Amino acid sequence: MNYTEALDWLFNVRRFGPDRTLEPTRHALRLLGDPQLGFKSIHVGGTNGKGSTSAMIASMLGAAGYRVGLFTSPHLERFTERIKVDGEEIPEEDVTRLLGLIRPVFEEMLGQGMPLRFFDIVTALCFMYFQERRVDFAVLEVGLGGRLDATNVVDPLVSVITNIGLEHTEILGDTLELIAGEKAGIIKPGRTLVTAAKDESVYRVFKTKADDLGCGVVRVGFDTGYEKLGMDLGGQRFSLRSTRGEYRGLATPLLGDYQIVNAATAVAAVESLAEYGFAVPEDAIRRGLRDVYWPGRLEVMSTSPLVVVDGAKDADATEAVRRTVERDIPHGRLVAVVSISSDKKIPAMMRNISAMADLVIATTHGVMERAADPRLLARLAEENGRPSEVHPAAGEAFARALELAGPGDMVLVIGSVFLAGAARAYFRGRLGAR
Repeated sequence: MNYTEALDWLFNVRRFGPDRTLEPTRHALRLLGDPQLGFKSIHVGGTNGKGSTSAMIASMLGAAGYRVGLFTSPHLERFTERIKVDGEEIPEEDVTRLLGLIRPVFEEMLGQGMPLRFFDIVTALCFMYFQERRVDFAVLEVGLGGRLDATNVVDPLVSVITNIGLEHTEILGDTLELIAGEKAGIIKPGRTLVTAAKDESVYRVFKTKADDLGCGVVRVGFDTGYEKLGMDLGGQRFSLRSTRGEYRGLATPLLGDYQIVNAATAVAAVESLAEYGFAVPEDAIRRGLRDVYWPGRLEVMSTSPLVVVDGAKDADATEAVRRTVERDIPHGRLVAVVSISSDKKIPAMMRNISAMADLVIATTHGVMERAADPRLLARLAEENGRPSEVHPAAGEAFARALELAGPGDMVLVIGSVFLAGAARAYFRGRLGAR
């Protein structure tokens, strides 16, 4: 197989199905030599912020001199974004080679009535690459849920659960407590849990599980604190109070109050490694937060005109973006380019987007079978009192937004990670953005 053929095979593997267990994942990894045993890990779950938090943890550990693997999903533009070592994406030839080793295992198990799914294979690929590269730490973002996620075969030194919202309710449950129970599946015996959960009923789920397993718990915002000092389009400044001490005058390029919460969560996770003899000095924490790279999250692609891309994909995330845009990003009219996957809470998301937008341009992201009908999005915008246009082709929607945005106005691309990836590629070419 060449790289294109390898990805074609991978993306044609079934993603979901009934009766999910971790036994196929574990069996496949045993056949592949249990590569997950070759490195120490930090496991990061939650509804929102888990990718940003993972990137921050990896950046701080890298600044401390460790070789660090980072596994995140989904990708914005390239499959290789999902698997990085020391900030460098896995080479395409390694993806091809490792998938070539995994495919016979897949076919053997399929013949035994034990099918692997898409994320099982991607996770195995990640673990094999990290083992080959001899990473000191792997920072692993949960794909979906926690208890039955393919990443949940590791024994991490620290488990992190950022927060809980109503997502994937058809799989995880239709209450916050049920979803929290699924997320709590990544808590491991005797290992520290770090969580930024604010809801008391959610926190009780985590605390009960942690107590049962003999885990210490660090609750961000309660055991630790944070204070925002200021923000501009280049980033924000803040201070943290942690269990280890205070960090004054920190900086990060990531925008939004929620990124300060994510930073506090990431610092608490990194500090928890000290009990295993891995102390991360303050200078590494400062440099890691300052230099973290996590695109597609309130990312400023251009200042003239002001173009911001965000992958907010649920009601909580779009509400958080709305608060930041209205309070911290000066702008005139706001033109929102929107596509949302059909399995999301679309009316709630559109209420939040319409609340900050002067005009909504509804379009379709690249995963066509998952994208909601843009005419539905336009109708919801109109119901929320905002004029709308429909441009099903994303490129045409981006071009129309630039055409409509005058001096001092803002273009905001929002609603889907898939749309964010398309927007980054388009605006890099059109505006020379990075």
